[in-house]
Amino acid sequence: MSFFHTCTVVAFASISLPLLADPEVVVSRLSVGRRIHQQNPDLAAARLRIQEAHGRANQAGRLSNPQVEAAFEGNRGFHESKFEVGFTQKFPVTDRLRLEREISQIEIKSSEDEVLEVERRLTGQACSAVVNILAERSRRQMLREQAALSGDLADWLTQRVAKGEISPVDASQARLEAASLAMEIRQSDLVETTLIGELKPLLGIAPRQGLVVTGSLPEPELPLRSIAITSRPDLDAARLDEKAAAAAVALEKARRYDDVEGGIFLATDRTKDAPLGYDREGIIGLQLKVPWPLWDHHEGAIQEASAKHERKQAEVKALHRAIGLEAEAALAEMIESHQIMREIQTTLLPLAEEQVALSESGQRSGLGEIQDVFRAREKRLHLAASRLEVIRTFHLARARYEIAIGKPTI
Repeated sequence: MSFFHTCTVVAFASISLPLLADPEVVVSRLSVGRRIHQQNPDLAAARLRIQEAHGRANQAGRLSNPQVEAAFEGNRGFHESKFEVGFTQKFPVTDRLRLEREISQIEIKSSEDEVLEVERRLTGQACSAVVNILAERSRRQMLREQAALSGDLADWLTQRVAKGEISPVDASQARLEAASLAMEIRQSDLVETTLIGELKPLLGIAPRQGLVVTGSLPEPELPLRSIAITSRPDLDAARLDEKAAAAAVALEKARRYDDVEGGIFLATDRTKDAPLGYDREGIIGLQLKVPWPLWDHHEGAIQEASAKHERKQAEVKALHRAIGLEAEAALAEMIESHQIMREIQTTLLPLAEEQVALSESGQRSGLGEIQDVFRAREKRLHLAASRLEVIRTFHLARARYEIAIGKPTI
């Protein structure tokens, strides 16, 4: 291949490769749950638990396979011989098979709730990550606006320095403030990049795919103050485990009595009856084996199953209480954050804006110092950042609250 052809192929490949890249994935605060439901690889793997439970259910409650027995015996030279064939089958004398099928059906429902619980947890993690991304984006926008104002102030002070009206130290301090804000913006970009990297695996995004998070955080709005938890996947699964444990106690009691074995056999017997010769005789018979529970009464297994049932009951109560406390704590955090946000927005920020305006006006007219402007603007920036942080805290608490009460996210 000539040098020209080689360059042509390389150039074509460099143009084509970006076109072959996977398209970007666009999600919002409201669509992230749907994306996890459809694309999360861990959730797809967890769904296989349901198939495993169906397989166990198909195997549960079946009779043991029958046995076919054959025997042959004869004397020396096989002048006299006997051949026997039999068929035996074990039958339970209790409702053991029905209980095994009942437990397997409960396990299917429990596995479905376990998958929903995995989805609930993954959705909670993704929602928190999206809230942090949107909050960081709002903070970065605030920093850009503040940096623009600092740049304007630095330019104005530079002009005054050129005229000999003020000291060069004041202009240098203003430029330092603008540069510091620019560095904070870059650090905010780094934080968002890290959050995007944490969110991608949850959404099942390929390595070469980009992720775009759209939307913004709405103004905090308190939900209905109801923390009555009646259903949640992990709570439903715990209740099903308790039900299965109760059935397991009955199953262990049923296993105190082993299966009864019954069968039928056919035999043919060839014997020598001197001096008449050989005599053949056919035999048909029935057999029954009944186990005698003399030594083993299955007390240990019954005791273990009973203790497990009590443990499951205690776990259901503890989980229900923990869910209520989790929802209550998240709701209390939302209420407190909402109150702080309103106080900052309605009282403190207006005062800070007024102070900034007065200090800038005084400095421009020569009645104030540049340090007063810096302090006033720093205070306003601090209050604005505090407001954004409170909004972030509110929405993180709301995400935890909605996940705690089992609110659908799809």
